[in-house]
Amino acid sequence: MSRNCLLEEVCQWNEEMCKKKMEPVLPDLICIYQCSESNSEQLRVLKILTDKFLPHISLAEIEQTFFSQALPPVITLFDELANKLSQQAGGLSSQSTDLQAALRNTIQSQVQLLEVLMNIVHHMCTFEEALTLASIHSLSLAVFHVLQNTFNHCKDSETLYSGRLHLVADLLQSLFKEAYSLQKGFMELLDRIVLESADATGDDVACMVTVVHNVLKICSVISKMDHALHANTWKFLIKISVKHRVLIETKLPHDELVAGLCGDILYSFNSCLQLAEQMNQPAGMGNANSTDCKLFQKTMKLCRFFANTLVHYVKEFIDFLSKSCHLLHQLYLQMYSKITPSLYAPVLSDGPCDQIASVVPVVLDALVSRLVSFRPFVEMVLGDNQDLSSELAFPQCLLLINVMGKLPSQSWEVQSLWCSGSQFSEEGPRLPLFHVLFHNFQRCYAELSLPVQLPGVMSKGQAQQSISLYEYVCTHLCSFITSLPVSLFLELECTLLDTVLSPHMLTALLATDAWCFLARYGSAELCAHHVFLIAQLVKSCCGECYQLSHLSLLLRRMLFLMAADHQVVFVEKFSPKETSNLLLWRQVSIKALTPELQKPVTSDITRTAIDQCLKWQSSKRALGELEQVNVALAALEAVCHAHGEDLNLELQLSITETLCQMWTALTVEQVLTQHCAQQTAALLLSLVALLIRVVGATLMAQVILFLSCLLPLNPPDHVRLAALDFLGSLGKIVMPPDVQGTVLPKLPCLFASFLADKSWLILQHALQGFTLFAEETSHEEVVPHSLESGETKSKVVNFLNKVITTVECKELQVERLKQENTILDAHFASLNLCAVNDPVVMQPSAKRARLEQCEEEEYESALQTAENAFKTLQTLIQRGAAPERVMVRLKALQTTIIALNTGK
Repeated sequence: MSRNCLLEEVCQWNEEMCKKKMEPVLPDLICIYQCSESNSEQLRVLKILTDKFLPHISLAEIEQTFFSQALPPVITLFDELANKLSQQAGGLSSQSTDLQAALRNTIQSQVQLLEVLMNIVHHMCTFEEALTLASIHSLSLAVFHVLQNTFNHCKDSETLYSGRLHLVADLLQSLFKEAYSLQKGFMELLDRIVLESADATGDDVACMVTVVHNVLKICSVISKMDHALHANTWKFLIKISVKHRVLIETKLPHDELVAGLCGDILYSFNSCLQLAEQMNQPAGMGNANSTDCKLFQKTMKLCRFFANTLVHYVKEFIDFLSKSCHLLHQLYLQMYSKITPSLYAPVLSDGPCDQIASVVPVVLDALVSRLVSFRPFVEMVLGDNQDLSSELAFPQCLLLINVMGKLPSQSWEVQSLWCSGSQFSEEGPRLPLFHVLFHNFQRCYAELSLPVQLPGVMSKGQAQQSISLYEYVCTHLCSFITSLPVSLFLELECTLLDTVLSPHMLTALLATDAWCFLARYGSAELCAHHVFLIAQLVKSCCGECYQLSHLSLLLRRMLFLMAADHQVVFVEKFSPKETSNLLLWRQVSIKALTPELQKPVTSDITRTAIDQCLKWQSSKRALGELEQVNVALAALEAVCHAHGEDLNLELQLSITETLCQMWTALTVEQVLTQHCAQQTAALLLSLVALLIRVVGATLMAQVILFLSCLLPLNPPDHVRLAALDFLGSLGKIVMPPDVQGTVLPKLPCLFASFLADKSWLILQHALQGFTLFAEETSHEEVVPHSLESGETKSKVVNFLNKVITTVECKELQVERLKQENTILDAHFASLNLCAVNDPVVMQPSAKRARLEQCEEEEYESALQTAENAFKTLQTLIQRGAAPERVMVRLKALQTTIIALNTGK
């Protein structure tokens, strides 16, 4: 019987006849099917085989008898049809009707082939027996191949068909729908697979792992095509992975699965942000039913689904995710970097912003809860390479704060893992949590400057308030300290000390706040121990440095927290009667002491400091010893700041008498050229300002005349700032008549020069100092004479009216702060590099031999005087032509200089 006759006859058979003649006829039909040269005939035979004979084959025989022979050609047939489409698509046009018809027939054949596979899947679902992978091995290979290539074709259709897509769009839509149905049915079939651990063979396990791989490939293809299909595919993938985890967990592509989920989360999340930005446009605002709004809701729901799926997968397979921790860490950072209050987040309207804020933190918090005890994740977050990009420093801070909130409920081992850093060389490099927190906090310059706002801690009976980043970190850090095991306190103390000694002021201040909380929360003995330690470090600092500034602030605050009996010990240990301890007492507030200690300590500091000044005055007044005098003057300044006008009158008079003597020993040339003399001048000015009501008319006139000579020569800023404090304090007193004629005419010039200064810092202090003087002074005639310049007068009026002259919009401010952040990052990185290459060990400075006024100092002083005189002459000559007699004397000086150089 011919091939066609056999096919025609079989088509006429009923179900009983097919069942009866299946055994002799089926091999012939399969042979015809496999040898068919025409795609249409092959498809026709396949339909006959599935419709007439497949229902009569038992489950035990179906793979060997039918699938293994009938389905491999399906793969070949589908690929041939796909190749035809690729070849025909390029020449497609509305005019080429024959090509158009051929191409549509090819797509229709693909649709029919998918229908055949769908019928096979439906038939397999009718079996009541338990299904095994072995019974559908060939079917799964064919279905996965066809599905992946069909979805790829639909995905690339816009590119493949270019502007002619509309000619085949209806058939492509049918093709996609058929593939959608086939995948849904096949996933239901796979879900029925029984894989018992006792009976499963190595081939069964390998087949199931292959299924997972294939489903994962489909996920990557359909990720941007259909939300529902994509979500259901991931749901099925995780379901079968968990269902058969006992057998396949060691062979699953965990890294690929996590990477796929993270990629889909970020893609859907970024799509949400783009849609939310579009909703900011006037056309999309205020319309909850707009297309963008509906799509945003749908995409946000998809993003939440993917995130929850990832959390579920991490929960089930966390032991196998060590290589995926980098992706999980980056996922957290990148998502937080794009939501409020990050400065790198897009500007969104309140509605979408609130919806995103209600989803992202919740799912990411759940993710961290699963990972917090996982060592590889800890090592990733706390790795020694903390050079994250600028936009990720803030999210890293939030991650560490999140972790600190979870650690109290974790075991000691987990807390130690986070807090103690690497202990052994074989461990992965890991920094203590505190160190990483302070490091990333330091890099949040822009967020701290604005500052960004974060939700505060809920208080009973009060509405939740927004707080600054600084307060947010400080609050959570202090809260964590209360739960920290005693065995981990060493790491905390070391990190706090390192941070206080760091150059970044706000970070050092955060460490200071945390340290003060620790002192207050801990025992009185712990507080005393820390105070004594810090005091020794303060005494060990050499010269003026940021370490001394930060340690002094900490000591000043800690002294307030000491118990009264410990304060007595402190005063005894660091007696103010000893000159070597003045460096310490200049840094603290005497008001921190108990009332019983304040009076004797004040008296001892004053007398010790005055003795030090008198000792210098009675000697040869060597500049090399002026540094010790400055320490004494700074201690007197601390006393005057603490007590002000309440200071004992006898002590005030003793101090003012010392000031008079010190001023006589200071010259303008020394202040211009010697750093130690500049410090002396600034301290003397501050002391005179603090004691302005008791200083005599002679000293007052002497200081103003000194400033009249000094200020035109542009001394350092800290000297000018001290001068402004002094000038501002003059408003508190009435000038004695005997000095009014000398002093009052000079004040307008001094104020006017400061108010015209180009430095914003000097100008701001000048406005404050002049305003203070103008509000309190009895010599009102000085005020208008100081404001003769219209520009100066305008500055003062604007300052009094609190007029903001420079307005910067939020966007420009943020961009400026980002640029400044980059500069500061580079600056602190260079400081850290210098510290590594040339570490400074804080040790007590060696005692120095007393420096006598030597011949070298006399030469130096003479040369500096000559240089300053020549600079003054140069300034005068530049103003206008010098008189003839001046030029004659200059030539004579030139002859003298030549003679000095030649030694004659």
